[in-house]
Amino acid sequence: MTAEAVAVRAAVQELSSTADALRRELDVRWPADGDRMQEIARYGLLAPGKLLRPLLLVTAAEATGGSRDKVVPAALAVEYLHVASLIHDDVIDGDDLRRGQDSVHARYGIPDAIATGDGLLFRVFSAVAECAALGVPEAAVLAAVRVLAQAGEDMCRGQVQESLLAAAGPQGCSLDAYREMASLKTGALLRGACRAGALLSGGTPEETDAVTAFAEHVGLSFQMYDDLLPYLADSSVTGKPATSDAANLRPTFPVLLAYRTGSPVVRRRLELALGGGTSPEATFAELHDVLVATGALELAQVQSRAQAERAKARLGVLPRSEAADVLAAVADLTVRRGA
Repeated sequence: MTAEAVAVRAAVQELSSTADALRRELDVRWPADGDRMQEIARYGLLAPGKLLRPLLLVTAAEATGGSRDKVVPAALAVEYLHVASLIHDDVIDGDDLRRGQDSVHARYGIPDAIATGDGLLFRVFSAVAECAALGVPEAAVLAAVRVLAQAGEDMCRGQVQESLLAAAGPQGCSLDAYREMASLKTGALLRGACRAGALLSGGTPEETDAVTAFAEHVGLSFQMYDDLLPYLADSSVTGKPATSDAANLRPTFPVLLAYRTGSPVVRRRLELALGGGTSPEATFAELHDVLVATGALELAQVQSRAQAERAKARLGVLPRSEAADVLAAVADLTVRRGA
C-alpha cells in the first residue's frame, strides 16, 4: 500500500469518527418525538450522508489551531444550510430520491418540505451563535455568521445560474460560465465551512485564506466529479437517479468538454440530446455514448483530479498536523467516489 493510500485510510477513519460524533449530536438536537417540522428535519438531517461540510468546518478549525468542541454548533449549522438547500433543490428538480431514500418532499409533501427547509435556514444563525457560550469571541462568531450568510446567498445565485445554463444548452454555455456556476452552487458552502472554521478558531489571516482557497478548488473538483458520477457509478453510490441531470437537460461538465472539443457531428448530437425531445433514459444513453466515444469522460476525470491537487497545494502554509493531513485526504477522496 502506498504512503498516499495509508494517509487516506487514516483520514477516512478520523472523518468517520468525527461524523459519528456529529450524528449523535444531531440525534439529540432533533429528537424522534418532536413536532412535525422536527420530524421532517430529522429525516433530512439523519439520512445517510458524508457530512462533508460540517467535517470541513471542524477540521479547518483544528488545522488552524482551534478546538473541535468549541465549533460543533457551527458545524451543525453548516449541515442545516446544506440540507435545506438539498430539500429545495429536490423540489425544483422533481427528484424523488436523495441519499438512497425518498427525498423529503416525496415523503412529506412539497409544502411541508419547503417550510422545513426554510426553518433549517433560520436555525443556522442561532446554532452559530451558540459558539459564543463555548468561549469563542463574539467578534469571531459574528464573522462566521457573515461568511455563512454570504455562502447561502452565493449558493442561491449558483442555482439560478445553473437554470440559465440549462436553458442556453451546450452551445450557449462556456466552460468558464460552468466553473463560475460550480464555484457558487457547490463551492460556496465548502468555502464558507472552511473559512468559518478558521475564523472561529482564531486562525491567522494567512491560514484563513489558505483553507478558503483550498475549499475553492475542492468545490470545483467536487462538482466536476459529481457530474461524472452518473456515468461511473450506480444510484446506490450517488444516492439519486442517474437520469436526473438528463431529465433537467443540464449541460454538465463532461458534456461541455465533449461539445468544446468535439466535431460538428458530435456537437449536433449533443444539441439534439439536450433539446428535450426524448425521454430522460434515452437522453442519458445518448450522452453516455457521446462522452465515451469522444474521451470526454476520461478528460473530465483528469481535470477534476487536477483541481484536487491544486487544493492540496494550498495547504502548504498551515502548520503540519493531523487535521491538515485530513484536509488533504478530503481532496483526494473527492475524486475517488464511486471507485
